[in-house]
Amino acid sequence: MPPLTAEERDDLLRTAGVLMRIATVDADGDPHVTPIWFIYEEDRLWFTPRAGSDWLRHLRAHPRFACVIDETAQPYRKLVIEGEAEIVHEVGEDEVWRDRYRRIAERYVEPAGALAYIRNTIDQPRALCALTLAEARVRSWRMPVADEPRSGIWHRRYYGAETTFGAEAGLGGDS
Repeated sequence: MPPLTAEERDDLLRTAGVLMRIATVDADGDPHVTPIWFIYEEDRLWFTPRAGSDWLRHLRAHPRFACVIDETAQPYRKLVIEGEAEIVHEVGEDEVWRDRYRRIAERYVEPAGALAYIRNTIDQPRALCALTLAEARVRSWRMPVADEPRSGIWHRRYYGAETTFGAEAGLGGDS
């Protein structure tokens, strides 16, 4: 699958309604995955764990995490990101970054609903975390589009030399 261009990546990260699935590690070393809201601004992913969330506790103990951000429609753009979370604002400092939280909520619900959501949950303090994309490991891919070769559906390493797409990708025969 072809990797995303920087423009395709940024477009996916700015697409309303797309969730981030954050993977952390708990105290026993077990994986923990949570789908969350986020926003992409200033070359950073911004996200907001509630004070009592398991994954905030995990990030405090071990700030390294991985996440997946993808779409369910063609061309099925996908990002896998690995990096270290920075807690930019601690729990209880919500008022300092309330406008950013409003923008996050507006990516998932219409503006009036976002304001109502904030008003209804204002007594549930959150931390504000960020990951700078330039400091993270980012892998991306999508389905081939337009005239790109159909053999690009999977990475070359997945094709057997004697399969239809393997031959098309130049893996088999006399090549």
